Amino acid sequence: MRYLAIDHGEKRTGMAVGSDTTGIVSPIGVIVTTSDSERMRQIALAIAEHVIDEIVLGLPLNMDGSEGSAAQRVKGLKGFIEQRHGIPVRLMDERLTTFAADEQMAGKKLTRGRKKELRDALAAAAILRDFLELREKSNPTNPTDPK
Repeated sequence: MRYLAIDHGEKRTGMAVGSDTTGIVSPIGVIVTTSDSERMRQIALAIAEHVIDEIVLGLPLNMDGSEGSAAQRVKGLKGFIEQRHGIPVRLMDERLTTFAADEQMAGKKLTRGRKKELRDALAAAAILRDFLELREKSNPTNPTDPK
């Protein structure tokens, strides 16, 4: 299966693609816009370009596990994408994925601006890696068989 991971933000939305067959996850970019319609247009392009079977959408939970307004917006986006594209959208806890992205960039000689450009795409890749690992742990004999 081919997956598109989305780290949704009001200004910056990171995306990554991956496969449960190969286990390879790659950041593919960041959508920089405050326009919902432009964000959806670019997500639709990524779905078509990468022949996506399923989407993994980062769910921004509070550190105590509760949901705030950002989580409610993401749940609305989930429904919209499922209805518009007819493909399943899974929610994945995204706590600490931005931290993981920052850790991945630590020690690299990147400018502050370049780190900002990469952070959300790397966070989307972390969301997808976490999802694939969790899926493998929950069904180690056949990770593509949904539970």
